[in-house]
Amino acid sequence: MANNYKNALLDVTTTDATTLYTTPTATSAIFRSILVSDDSGSGDTITLTLTNGANVFSIYKTKTVGANGTEELLTQPLVLEEDQILKVTAATANRLHVVGSLLEIT
Repeated sequence: MANNYKNALLDVTTTDATTLYTTPTATSAIFRSILVSDDSGSGDTITLTLTNGANVFSIYKTKTVGANGTEELLTQPLVLEEDQILKVTAATANRLHVVGSLLEIT
């Protein structure tokens, strides 16, 4: 088994659901942190979902991020299995940045 520490980085430039991370084949991932920061001075909201095949599970629904603020979305590790997808959706485009810190296990 190989362990690789990685960052998943996203500048949220749309209001569509946007992939932050897709777990590769034959891999598991453990997210230790998902930071969301607002750089607009206006604040915004973010939705975080986990897609498993055709099923979509809400992790955060409309989480508020204050103007020029940063929010940690995780209080416990989040485990993703092979081919699962972590997506974010912002209420307004071009306001939020997302940084996920994770460990991939292959």
